[in-house]
Amino acid sequence: MHFLDQAKIFLKSGAGGPGAVSFRREKYIEYGGPDGGNGGRGGDIVFEAVAGLNTLIDFRYTQHFKAQRGAHGMGKDRTGASAPDLVIEVPVGTQILSEDKEEVLADFTEVGQRLVFLEGGMGGRGNASYKTSTNRAPRQHQPGEPGHEMWVWLRLKLLADVGLLGLPNAGKSTFINQVTNAQAKVGDYAFTTLIPKLGVVRHKGREFVLADIPGLIAGAAEGAGIGDRFLGHIERCRVLIHLIDIAGNDPAEAMRVVQAELASYGEGLSEKPQLIALNKVDLADPELVAGFTEELRAAGADEVFGVSGATGEGVEALLDAILGYLPDRTATETKGSEVDDVADQAGDWSPLD
Repeated sequence: MHFLDQAKIFLKSGAGGPGAVSFRREKYIEYGGPDGGNGGRGGDIVFEAVAGLNTLIDFRYTQHFKAQRGAHGMGKDRTGASAPDLVIEVPVGTQILSEDKEEVLADFTEVGQRLVFLEGGMGGRGNASYKTSTNRAPRQHQPGEPGHEMWVWLRLKLLADVGLLGLPNAGKSTFINQVTNAQAKVGDYAFTTLIPKLGVVRHKGREFVLADIPGLIAGAAEGAGIGDRFLGHIERCRVLIHLIDIAGNDPAEAMRVVQAELASYGEGLSEKPQLIALNKVDLADPELVAGFTEELRAAGADEVFGVSGATGEGVEALLDAILGYLPDRTATETKGSEVDDVADQAGDWSPLD
């Protein structure tokens, strides 16, 4: 499945149906009078966040969404049928932006969240509604109100509890494969990760979503490398794991480069809690690990975890630290554990107590 996190689409709600001009014609009724019904309401444009989607690729092939118009009124005081709503399903984490991308019009953060984005036009009045004591045979009617239309941008920000970032070849793909079943591509060249990757981590009875994004390089905020466009996918994360390659040229400088790109991007990423992980410690002796750990602390790291994505060394301690930043229940954790807890408590109950 192809990944797409931005799409521009056109929306148009349905117009209301026109009212009818009609007069009652029956053999034994001399003065039938007006009986034109009202028009039906046009269809709304409705967005709904659904589970099971994590890309906007469908909107690459379908960019125009137009709801149906309401049916016109008819004689015998019959009101036209209202048009059905046009429901557009989007992944959880989707934002709707104005055409100039300056304003966030809607933000879908929960499964089942619905929003009537554009309302359909009201149906027009038929001539029966104009009848008065002084206007017994009105011929005026209303056309239906027109629908609303606009161009908008859809932007997807994947929902994850923990974000994984670092320079290219820092070992992020190997690390996410170690702690999840994401099956990320691993290679000995830069930018093996071209799109964000999600995986579910299960550790000590807890579950959380880990997001891996393409590597950052100096100047990413100005478009160098893949740029910083994928940083939006970790904006909602509660904590970030900054993976640093111990076999790189200068781990402390690598940390400063990534921190500078986060600050240039903004959106509060540089203020998020970060866990510095010195990766590939299996390739170095303990003295070198201790030396680089001190350098990273001197460069501003509060705590440094020595880990190996290949062997799993030190990973458990890092995951233990992550649990302290998680809420009581993450989005991926089901209510099954709560049911189990209730069942356990019920097992201790006795009518003699």
